Amino acid sequence: MADWEIWLVILVLALATACTRSSFWLVGHHITIPKRVQDMLRYAPACALAAIVAPDLILAANGQPVLDASNLKLVSGIVATIYYLLRRNMLETIIFGMAFFTALRLIDVT
Repeated sequence: MADWEIWLVILVLALATACTRSSFWLVGHHITIPKRVQDMLRYAPACALAAIVAPDLILAANGQPVLDASNLKLVSGIVATIYYLLRRNMLETIIFGMAFFTALRLIDVT
């Protein structure tokens, strides 16, 4: 691709992103979203996060699922989830989960 084509693609994508993200801000107060849809949209961030995190926890480097104790990411994710259910503090959970994963990796290497 020529330089001008790359810049054109970047410009078009930036414009498309700006339009889609600002559309709710510009016309959001003119549109009434039904209560049921609003209730369903509350779960969208959690679902998106699960869709991003779950494959990383379950899949190995070769793309095959690993669902046993040898998968340190999965074990750490389960332990971090239990920690969150007990403490209900997201920042502590992230710190605890990463520390637990690091400890498992260090133990596994030696």
